[in-house]
Amino acid sequence: MAKVTLIFAVLLSALGLVGYLGTGSQHPTALIPTWFGLALGLFGFLAISKSESRRKLFMHVNVTIGLLGFLGAAIEALRGYGAARSAGVDPDMIALGSKCTMAGLMLVYVLLCVKSFVDARRSGKV
Repeated sequence: MAKVTLIFAVLLSALGLVGYLGTGSQHPTALIPTWFGLALGLFGFLAISKSESRRKLFMHVNVTIGLLGFLGAAIEALRGYGAARSAGVDPDMIALGSKCTMAGLMLVYVLLCVKSFVDARRSGKV
């Protein structure tokens, strides 16, 4: 699962960079997915270990980062959409798309982690 974490780290980092550069480098908050990607990447590398307890610790840190990233991105997407609609303007589609993409990536990541944890428990490796 640590290698899957690294894939999601790259995807989130790319999402943040594309969002930032796609807005003409005017909105530094577009880099938020990149920061989550860097955190997942760091702890993903630390989870590649022969020590089972170390691997479990860092994967639990990663799934916590993933859950926080999902909640934050989903809430911000809903909040931004609602605020734009209540003001009678169209929402910023680049920002909304980036937030929804981050929320989707993080949700898939968290679900994969939970499945991996359940499979490990069932196989008796815990």
